[in-house]
Amino acid sequence: MKVWPGVPIPIGPVFDGFGTNFSLFSEIAERVELCLFDDKGVETRIELPEVTGFCWHGYLPEVEPGQRYGYRVHGPWDPKNGHRCNGAKLLLDPYAKAIEGQVQWNEAVFPYLFKEGFESINDSDSAPFMPRCVVHQPHFDWEGDRRLHIPWHETIIYETHVKGLTARHPDVPPDLRGTYAGLAHPSIIDYFKALGITAVELMPIHYFIHDQHLIDKGLRNYWGYNSIGYFTPHNEYASDKRPGGVIAEFKNMVKALHYAGIEVILDVVYNHTGEGNHLGPMLSFKGIDNDCYYRLVEDRRYYMDYTGCGNSLNMRHPHVLQLLMDSLRYWVLEMHVDGFRFDLASTLARELHDVDRLSAFFDLIQQDPVISQVKLIAEPWDVGEGGYQVGNFPPLWTEWNGKYRDSIRDFWRNHDQPLGEFAYRFTGSSDLYENTSRLPYASINFLTAHDGFTLNDLVSYNEKHNAANGENNQDGEDHNRSWNCGAEGPTKNPDINTLRDRQKRNFLVTLMLSQGVPMLLGGDEISRTQRGNNNAYCQDNELSWYDWENIDQPLLDFTRKLIHFRRNHPVFRRRRWFLGQRIHGSEVKDIIWVTPDGEQMAEENWEEGHFSSLGIFLNGTTIPNPNPKGDPSTDDSFYLMFNAYHESVTFKIVGARWGAVWQLEIDTNKGSFAEEKIKMTAGKNITLAPYSVIILRLIESTPETL
Repeated sequence: MKVWPGVPIPIGPVFDGFGTNFSLFSEIAERVELCLFDDKGVETRIELPEVTGFCWHGYLPEVEPGQRYGYRVHGPWDPKNGHRCNGAKLLLDPYAKAIEGQVQWNEAVFPYLFKEGFESINDSDSAPFMPRCVVHQPHFDWEGDRRLHIPWHETIIYETHVKGLTARHPDVPPDLRGTYAGLAHPSIIDYFKALGITAVELMPIHYFIHDQHLIDKGLRNYWGYNSIGYFTPHNEYASDKRPGGVIAEFKNMVKALHYAGIEVILDVVYNHTGEGNHLGPMLSFKGIDNDCYYRLVEDRRYYMDYTGCGNSLNMRHPHVLQLLMDSLRYWVLEMHVDGFRFDLASTLARELHDVDRLSAFFDLIQQDPVISQVKLIAEPWDVGEGGYQVGNFPPLWTEWNGKYRDSIRDFWRNHDQPLGEFAYRFTGSSDLYENTSRLPYASINFLTAHDGFTLNDLVSYNEKHNAANGENNQDGEDHNRSWNCGAEGPTKNPDINTLRDRQKRNFLVTLMLSQGVPMLLGGDEISRTQRGNNNAYCQDNELSWYDWENIDQPLLDFTRKLIHFRRNHPVFRRRRWFLGQRIHGSEVKDIIWVTPDGEQMAEENWEEGHFSSLGIFLNGTTIPNPNPKGDPSTDDSFYLMFNAYHESVTFKIVGARWGAVWQLEIDTNKGSFAEEKIKMTAGKNITLAPYSVIILRLIESTPETL
């Protein structure tokens, strides 16, 4: 086959309408073979004729979209010095836009011989067991689609799984269930719109592998945190099985969601790859330039591991940084996604060993004209020393607020914590984010996520029940801050079930009425359970999939009303801090903290610690930020009463200074929004049931009202 010199940039395969240019970066390579495969799997090897700036390249005028390919990189096999080239191994292109098939586990995909140890070399051809890269068709009719740019303070995130969401959905055609097309089905989009969320955060959809140890146990890598293709939508989520068909299907999904006013955020795993440590397979980076792509320790046979997954990408190398930035820009410019949630983001900040919040990666993000304009969410921790970095990310970034999750869980299980801890979390965590000039929406508030208990299980289990994972219940978090309400797991006790239902509503009300950006774990609104499994990463089955046949309809109805309640009232989604700095004090006018006897909290109340019952007055007339058209933003005022005590507590409604007549909006003890427009006057008493919330709206003021 004829091959022309081609060009080194851009890296990856580029079809120009006449042929395809291929370019692969490797500093260590001595020669690089492009391997083309026909429909029968017959391989043709073509040595790339040029190398420019460590990019090996060539142009093939006869190669069109749909062509399957891979690489073989020839160079030194010298594990003691960090070099692992092995020309017997077919390698995936790090810049491939589509990949067909999955790894078939065989000793041939490992670069060493099992019996002789990891420094030996394995000369067996891995091609029969490897997936194939596919030259993609870059042309797509977006029909005018563009990113939605929904403001952060108006955002409500729904974390979900492409497959699990629709795998059992009765209204999605069987051939579309568990796919991108299934997620874009009208029944699912109508569900999202009725729920009121503004963004879906998809668990990893970059092409990933299923670990051999899971396959051997009859399990699969359901969560997908094992990426090996950073430009490629995972092919198992595509209903279109044609070579490269996954790309158009993903784009159609994004286009359909955008048309419905819903943004798409991707959970991305740039901290490690599926190749694992020195005992792992050779699939791509390890055989292309191991010393370049991975962080190695002093003994260069081994890998630095800040993730617990075997390796860490080398964020100090310019070509690794280029790979990540090229990937991010591709997903924004070519795939039209609206933002990213970065898994174990502290790993990306490590230049040497310590976490450096001004590392090269964040500097690049800051100045990039594309990536700096989309939603950026950090999971602000990793498993390395000093990896817990909540509150320490740069100004462009929002963060999963783990302290919010822990504080609100502790409050509703009546666990002792300072009043100030709850107050800071409920008001947007100014103690974490204000000193970097960030605003309340820097806090991504969540109570549950894919990692841990679902909301149903949070109120149903004290202990994890992970036996199905095959690790003797040793995996997963031991300290869940959960409370089973009196029985472990399902029970027929009506009092316990009533309390659990009330606790779910309490958690959801707290989440949706807190300042910051709420993130709802998909399925919590229908009481999805994982039967106490808090680490269902390998459960690609009905344990993890949404059970649409047995939904909790009352909870779903409540959640829908609650989300729309938040969206209708800007007092719960302010763009500025309360008073800019303080959250309590005698001069505060926009938020008042109240004891059950109706008196404003004194300073000693803040210092003495735990409060299980408190009231909060939110003044809707003092919202400092204008609406989108620049006009003053005003809202109703609200009085929120929280009782996390195990007995009923009588509250005295705040005095006339805060309002004359109030109307009941929410009582979590009653099970839903108030149907009757019950009115209550200032100074009157009201009883809160154990573990309940009451929300009052001001409907009549007095001359002295704030």
